[in-house]
Amino acid sequence: QVQLVESGGGLVQAGDSLRLSCASSEVTGRSYAMGWFRQAPGKERAFVAAVSRTGGSTAYADSAKGRFSISRDNAKNTVYLQMNSLKPEDTAVYYCAARFPQYLLASTQQSDYNYWGQGTQVTVSS
Repeated sequence: QVQLVESGGGLVQAGDSLRLSCASSEVTGRSYAMGWFRQAPGKERAFVAAVSRTGGSTAYADSAKGRFSISRDNAKNTVYLQMNSLKPEDTAVYYCAARFPQYLLASTQQSDYNYWGQGTQVTVSS
């Protein structure tokens, strides 16, 4: 069982940047394809970005393209989401998720992820 812990959320103003981190409890040296999702108040959880197990490929929601960047440091078992030019509509709880280790590729589908963090709140004021 892998545990994921997100950090880096907070309250910022429109136009600001934040970097979210997702640390994995993995100690065996395995890496996982990872994704970031978010859930805004009153809305369903939605895909934001994902990265393959090696970091060689990424995927982004249209709302994130050009503003957000996902990256990973496998030596630190950590995945990052750099968010620039934040907008009030980016306000949400952000969750990271991991696929079972046998899957190499990133996925945009929540159902493809097997482990989830507890979420970190991002609030963007106008």
